[in-house]
Amino acid sequence: MVNKVYILYSNKLDRFYTGNTELGIEERLEQHNSAYNKDSYTIKGIPWELYLTIECSSRYQARKVELHIKKMKSKKYIQNLKKYSEMKLKLLEKYKEEE
Repeated sequence: MVNKVYILYSNKLDRFYTGNTELGIEERLEQHNSAYNKDSYTIKGIPWELYLTIECSSRYQARKVELHIKKMKSKKYIQNLKKYSEMKLKLLEKYKEEE
């Protein structure tokens, strides 16, 4: 099972949303845009568009990468993640599981 970190963008809110999933990205995006979870923060930003995905080797790594991105609290950081692929590689290396 492939774990992915995904970043969505809402033009309506001019905000990003970061999450992780084992589901297909399109399925997860559809859930966000259909108000699948009635109490979800993402209802406010519909429609969301997929901005970036990062494939991870495990659920552990996906969760760590997601939390790192959220902790940065920066649009510029997210934009740079998309612009500079080496940033994604460094993140994946930093949160690689010890074997």
